[in-house]
Amino acid sequence: MLMYALIGLCLILLGIVGLQFTYLFYVDRMYKQRRAYLHDLERRLAELKARLAKAEARLAETDEILGFERDETWAEVIEER
Repeated sequence: MLMYALIGLCLILLGIVGLQFTYLFYVDRMYKQRRAYLHDLERRLAELKARLAKAEARLAETDEILGFERDETWAEVIEER
């Protein structure tokens, strides 16, 4: 009778180990997906920074062509209101 109890206990422990391995593989897969997502976000951030720098350069060039500074223009707009 003790032998059946020990076999049952071994099977229960084997099931618990199987669940732990399944969870370990799940966590590892989620970690890899999040790392890939973070990499994509960093790449997108770099692209947006480049676009922002280009837009600021174009804005500065436009301001230079028009011959006025932004701060002075906003001060005039505020004074008018």
